[in-house]
Amino acid sequence: MSLLIVGMSHRSAPVALLEHASVGREQIGAALAELTAGEHVQEAVLLSTCNRVEVIAEVERFHGGVNDVSRFIAERCGQTPAALSESLYVHYEDAAVAHLFAVAAGLDSMVVGESQILGQLRSAYALARELDTVGRVLHELCQQALRVGKRVHADTGIDRVGASVVAAALDAASVALGADLAGRRAVVVGAGSMGALAGTTLRRRGLTDLVIANRNPANGARLAVSLSARAVALGDLAAELPGSDLLVTATGATGVVVPAALVAAAVRAADRPLVILDLALPHDVEPAVADLAGVTYIDLERLQGMLDGSPSEQDVTAARQIVDFEVAAFAAWQRSAAVAPTVAALRTQAAGVVDAELLRLGGRLPELSPHARDEVAQTVRRVVDKLLHAPTVRVRELAGVPGGEAYAAALRELFGLDPQLRDLVEAVGLESEPTVQAPS
Repeated sequence: MSLLIVGMSHRSAPVALLEHASVGREQIGAALAELTAGEHVQEAVLLSTCNRVEVIAEVERFHGGVNDVSRFIAERCGQTPAALSESLYVHYEDAAVAHLFAVAAGLDSMVVGESQILGQLRSAYALARELDTVGRVLHELCQQALRVGKRVHADTGIDRVGASVVAAALDAASVALGADLAGRRAVVVGAGSMGALAGTTLRRRGLTDLVIANRNPANGARLAVSLSARAVALGDLAAELPGSDLLVTATGATGVVVPAALVAAAVRAADRPLVILDLALPHDVEPAVADLAGVTYIDLERLQGMLDGSPSEQDVTAARQIVDFEVAAFAAWQRSAAVAPTVAALRTQAAGVVDAELLRLGGRLPELSPHARDEVAQTVRRVVDKLLHAPTVRVRELAGVPGGEAYAAALRELFGLDPQLRDLVEAVGLESEPTVQAPS
């Protein structure tokens, strides 16, 4: 079994290609089922955000896993894996761990240091667990990635300097409007996590008139109450836009939500400029609005070109040092945990030998009193435990270094452990010692 990540992000692919590859929340169940239906992908988490689409997987074989996941992404883009090869990245084993930890820490984001990706990873992991495509390997990996992300933001100043994509977008909107957002009117389309973040950030910046438009009226109303805003139906956009300075869209829909004709009519009716921030992938707003007089249209592709602020080099270095340390600790834990079934199998085999010999002793010396039998049994078990203690502890320690699995293999060979016994122990999680915990 091998850990594998295949995907594309703003660093490797244009936004237009990311749009085609993106997977809406309502599609993730079918996507994960498709990924795990083949013979190679055993576990899978699908992370699809506004600037990345990647599959985190535990695979039976490396090449088969790469082919299956690459084909899945390529088919969403309407291309062949070969045609998409320059846009896809592949990370394997320790490199996959390092990549995911860096993503969780915000080091691979469009705006370095933004923390929204941590919530997106948490949601992707939770959904995969709900759909039963996460097993022991990805459970431990994702849990640790989330812990690493939280540690980086708590122990460094990376998120004090690195703004979220929403904050950067609103900075661009302020420039386009020629003033700050205080006293302005904005319409936010979408009541999901990105819409909520946009609304919250607008309020913090002094916006006094906020409207939430959403396809689901109940969800829109809940967000509006939390933001002291006004909720309207999505069909009311034509009436709301003429009096607005800013339109922010972030619905997660798979098609255009705001057509160019609607925007053109609103701008004509109001005779005032309108800034549109399209933070969705795929686009919520028909890109043709960029050609309309009086409209400033900023989508993720344009926003990427505007982003020039980044955390200080000292913060980035500190964050990378934490990630490097955690990757090494996780790799050592993985190697140590891999020998646990061998250790448990050895102790199970030894316990079986002890029980068999005590049974034989009882048959040969039936006159032994119950007290004597208990004393003999305890003595024999203590001797066996002491004899096994040093090699089992030592093999766990040695497993933490590269190549440490060889020591477990030697243990299996020296004691003639039945491979079927080891596999059974691994399958049921039977251990005579506490399970090794992931590094914290």
